[in-house]
Amino acid sequence: MTPIFSRVLTALLLLAVFVPAVLWAPAWLWAILMAGVVGMAAYEWARLSHFSPLSASAYAVLLALSALALPHLLATGWPAFQSGLILLAVAFWALIAPLWLLGRWHLTQPFVRAAVGVVVLLPTWAALLYLHARGPATLLGVMAVVWIADTAAYFAGRHFGRHKLAPAISPGKTWEGVAGAPVAVALYAAVLSAVVGMPLLSLLIMVSGLLYLSVLGDLFESWIKRVSGMKDSGNMLPGHGGVLDRIDALTSTLPIAAGLLMWLERSV
Repeated sequence: MTPIFSRVLTALLLLAVFVPAVLWAPAWLWAILMAGVVGMAAYEWARLSHFSPLSASAYAVLLALSALALPHLLATGWPAFQSGLILLAVAFWALIAPLWLLGRWHLTQPFVRAAVGVVVLLPTWAALLYLHARGPATLLGVMAVVWIADTAAYFAGRHFGRHKLAPAISPGKTWEGVAGAPVAVALYAAVLSAVVGMPLLSLLIMVSGLLYLSVLGDLFESWIKRVSGMKDSGNMLPGHGGVLDRIDALTSTLPIAAGLLMWLERSV
């Protein structure tokens, strides 16, 4: 099986499971499913941080169970805590992550890595719940930007890639691949504008911001893997690597999209 065929087949299988879950899963089941995804990503994050398999498993289970328990333990205080998680993610991706990449920080201390994993993954889970509660179209519309950009960048880079984007961070990424992504998401914005009737300029600004965040999330995980000496976060998904490899761009885009929607809802 060729790498491209394996990648496409895995993506189709994931969509066949994920899209029905988005459309029809009740809130409680959605929360459990997404806690499972975040738990698997947490295990891979811990292994990238050189935790032992036992410690990584304990970290993943604790994070997933904490995510599920928080809404029930906090009860009426959960919406405020959820907003706080989103704001924490906004601060991390707007300030810390760019500085981390520019400074090429290693920061391999287990406590630091464990804390950063919580900051990256727990707000992602909170954002998945928040966006899903606003309707499947909202969640899928945001995620489609990441999926389209990732697919376009992969094929553009594979066929036209010549100039390395950030060889010290992610040797496989090229400027040509990055250039393919905005073309694809601009077409997506044009189609979306025609379908939902939103101004094209507003949509282009929004998808451009999400595109930047998706690249940032991708590069951040690539740097973590680079420091850890690993090519992929895992091998669970043929053609893609691990779960964290599949959701790296979502960890940066979903919380910011949720934060923007929260702000818009409170401004109306």
